[in-house]
Amino acid sequence: MARKIRAKLIMELRDQGMSRRSIAKTRHMSMGSVCEVFDIADDRGITWDQVKGMGDERVYELFYPDRNARESVFEEPDWSYVHAEMAKVGVNLRLLHDEYKSKCSREHMVAMGYTRFCERYGDYTVANNLTKRIEHKAGVSCEVDWSGPTVGRGLVNPVTGEVSKIYLFVGVLPFSQKAYFEPTLDMRERTWLRCHVHMYEFWGGVPQGDA
Repeated sequence: MARKIRAKLIMELRDQGMSRRSIAKTRHMSMGSVCEVFDIADDRGITWDQVKGMGDERVYELFYPDRNARESVFEEPDWSYVHAEMAKVGVNLRLLHDEYKSKCSREHMVAMGYTRFCERYGDYTVANNLTKRIEHKAGVSCEVDWSGPTVGRGLVNPVTGEVSKIYLFVGVLPFSQKAYFEPTLDMRERTWLRCHVHMYEFWGGVPQGDA
């Protein structure tokens, strides 16, 4: 069996400024293999920063996904379908992995585990110069909390000079990053609930997960 090309080592040496010829000569590799890794990296926009945290096998799979699919006992998912589905509201990698496992079971194929499924999807996005879909979906959820320390020097009573602390309620829609802020004089439960009401009124609706 032919030895696998050491793609990660080639990328590391390339990042250090070594030429194709120098890498081939000093590491006893074929010039064709070194040039192939260089060309694939340039074509797909793969950089050393993207692969330096991966193991040798994963980097090889990233550069040669078709070879890996033939050598692996696991059925390779349709990653273009997975990527398209990830753009839909309510869809995440866990659901897509369950769907993939069911398909493999029906067709008597071996399914990869969830962790490997996620890693392979990440490899697919890097290899094809795609943006990995974030888990946040439009209108599904919001994130709320009290913002760390109190605001400024507080609220000063112009008559008595008494200073009251001001707390800041913050709500964010993670997909659009649209935010709502409300200063309050306390962090009691009644205030917390009132801020939620004002936030939903400001947004003109309620996220799906809160409905």
